[in-house]
Amino acid sequence: MATPLSAAKFIEKLRAEGVKVQEHGDWRNHNRNHKGPWGPVNGVMIHHTVTSGTDSSVKLCYDGHSALPGPLCHGVIAKDGVVHLVGYGRANHAGLGDDDVLRAVIDERDLPADNEANTDGNRHFYGFECINLGDGKDPWPAAQLEAIEKVSAAICRAHGWTERSVIGHLEWQPGKVDPRGFTMASMRDRIGKRLKSKPGSGSSTTYTVGKGDTLWSIAASKLGDGNRYKEIAKLNGLRDADTIVPGQELKLPRK
Repeated sequence: MATPLSAAKFIEKLRAEGVKVQEHGDWRNHNRNHKGPWGPVNGVMIHHTVTSGTDSSVKLCYDGHSALPGPLCHGVIAKDGVVHLVGYGRANHAGLGDDDVLRAVIDERDLPADNEANTDGNRHFYGFECINLGDGKDPWPAAQLEAIEKVSAAICRAHGWTERSVIGHLEWQPGKVDPRGFTMASMRDRIGKRLKSKPGSGSSTTYTVGKGDTLWSIAASKLGDGNRYKEIAKLNGLRDADTIVPGQELKLPRK
């Protein structure tokens, strides 16, 4: 358990991790604290927006809508990796979830299946909405995945948590599928590796896919070993190594 970071310390930790941040409105004081407590905090929760377009997605997460007032998260992670800060404090992102999952997050152990909704997640989790349609087809650019990794690592470092304190909405609330398109297990693996390095340090480079490229050819030309294509697939959360397209940005492991 931990006391929430101040807004100033929160943005400081994000920037120290190398996160590209954009501030919106009065995000530092934009919250739902009048509806319930904020803290103790126990982890980070990742979502997808089911929207497209940065400006409209950020506006939605800042303002909310008639059935669910904003802020709908603390930060919106755009496809280019920029994290748009829209609120700080209690936010309408997690909703009710499984108390067994919360206990597992606190203990930093394997998560049980979420099968009930009896605990206020808005109190206990930092929340990040990632711009994605959530249809399993909308791509997750390398820059966006890296930003998820960085914001999660930044908060974990600040509180002395491990990667096991980072969960997806689908692991918290029955019936949820977000984030869809990569696995939280693969993301936690990335976060764990980042936590072993110094804040702001990089463990990879990026490559823009060209016409005719395959993961094997990229691994062969950029890493010197085509058989390392599986590392590229894992690093980018690719379930099918044959689905890359020209213009797509991939994160590459160091040689």
